[in-house]
Amino acid sequence: MMLGGNNAGHTVVVDSVEYDFHLLPSGIINPKVTAFIGNGVVIHLPGLFEEAEKNQRKGKSLKDWEKRLIISDRAHIVFDFHQAVDGVQEQQRQEQAGKNLGTTKKGIGPVYSAKAARSGLRICDLLADFSQFSERYKVLAQQYKAMYPTLEIDIEGELIKLKDYVERLKPMVRDGVHYMYEALHGPLKKILVEGANAALLDIDFGTYPFVTSSNCTVGGVCTGLGMPPQNVGEVYGVVKAYTTRVGIGAFPSEQCNETGELLQTRGKEVGVTTGRKRRCGWLDLVLIKYAHMINGFTALALTKLDILDVFSELKVGVVYKVDGKTIPHFPANQELLQRVEVEYETLPGWKSDTSAARGFEELPEKAQKYVHFVEEHVGVPVKWIGVGKSRESMIQLF
Repeated sequence: MMLGGNNAGHTVVVDSVEYDFHLLPSGIINPKVTAFIGNGVVIHLPGLFEEAEKNQRKGKSLKDWEKRLIISDRAHIVFDFHQAVDGVQEQQRQEQAGKNLGTTKKGIGPVYSAKAARSGLRICDLLADFSQFSERYKVLAQQYKAMYPTLEIDIEGELIKLKDYVERLKPMVRDGVHYMYEALHGPLKKILVEGANAALLDIDFGTYPFVTSSNCTVGGVCTGLGMPPQNVGEVYGVVKAYTTRVGIGAFPSEQCNETGELLQTRGKEVGVTTGRKRRCGWLDLVLIKYAHMINGFTALALTKLDILDVFSELKVGVVYKVDGKTIPHFPANQELLQRVEVEYETLPGWKSDTSAARGFEELPEKAQKYVHFVEEHVGVPVKWIGVGKSRESMIQLF
């Protein structure tokens, strides 16, 4: 199940085939899984179908995907003009402030703004009376044209395209609240919720303003799917064995040196959506503890441990200092966060290949110590360790 905006790109490897997902829940590759896109997601319909068709060409895991996907009727629609506005806004930020937010230009900010301003349009509107939908669409388009005079919108052209999607969409769309209720109270099911983006990109708790436009922390499960808090069970935090960030914004443990470059090349750290190189740095446990405060992780998945195989020593960020004084919390203010000095603990590297390990005891002793160090500092057990791209490379500890 998916909540949040068009995510920054999740790559899933099945039988050596790499599938890239932005809107589709990753579970769509499993023929036994029903994938559900929740009301908290904003959907660009051409993007959704293009993504499915592109991945279908790569391998057979997406066969009959339309029969296995359900979409909440309350999800908001991203129009082409939202994406155009995103580009114009970024250009304006660059001209006026000398810097932009580094958005993916997928229309996420503008469509969540329209949702909050109560002028957005939802999947249920598209499938109801199309003439009424068209009128509301035209009003919205004119509002944007008034705000951004250079904006070119092909109103009739996009409406024709949208009408073409109606018949394809109809079988997939359900009342999301009712659907979730039935799933939770009917025959016992395993329900896995996939959040888009990361805790530090959350609109409230992330490194604002360099964030996404939705809540991608655990609260988004309730608001993005229409699910009561009492039904949230285990909460798994997925964290790399080092830290990365795409685009601009504060990054205290960033290594603008050979270490950062080595992590970037070994980890093939490139943004799935934008193709931008990810910025890389040492593992920052202050960040992880902050994410744990918000989400209440019951276990962690520590991924890409094998990327650290070549280092003779490893640093792990454990304390933040500003002007020489330890600060007990993660700063909200960007300017303050830029001034943070990270205090590191140095751990010995293992200098050996971990990619063939399939059990915790098969990892080098120093790699095991690295994992234990993370567990002890964060106060959360590590349940999985990733040592490669394939699903066989995921070591499960308990």
